[in-house]
Amino acid sequence: MTEKISTLINELKTLTLLEAAELVKAIEETFNVDASVGGGVMMMNAGSSASEGNAAVVEEKTEFDISLDDVPKEKKIPILKVVRTITELGLKEAKEVVESTPKIIKEGLTKAAAEEAKKVLEEAGAVVTLK
Repeated sequence: MTEKISTLINELKTLTLLEAAELVKAIEETFNVDASVGGGVMMMNAGSSASEGNAAVVEEKTEFDISLDDVPKEKKIPILKVVRTITELGLKEAKEVVESTPKIIKEGLTKAAAEEAKKVLEEAGAVVTLK
């Protein structure tokens, strides 16, 4: 492994789950690729007909949005802190998001990143759904 690749790997090890999800999305957009598992297989099967005996391909959802549905008044401050962390918004913007529920707070996350964010928000006391 070259020193450049070794340095990149070490940097990647320090990313949080949310940062890693954002990195994957940025790579997909920049290089016009699909990093989801089985993405190419679904593309190949999409053109085959049912008369050939092939089973219908069900495409699994790969991008999720986090919807902040309800914020209990007594949990507003802890939830606000989590929203700021997840969205990287400033205090004023995050406060507006928390006070205007239901609201989509983050879009296009991988399943793992969306579930992790949901877990953290629920632990803070928020009512959250993945869409």
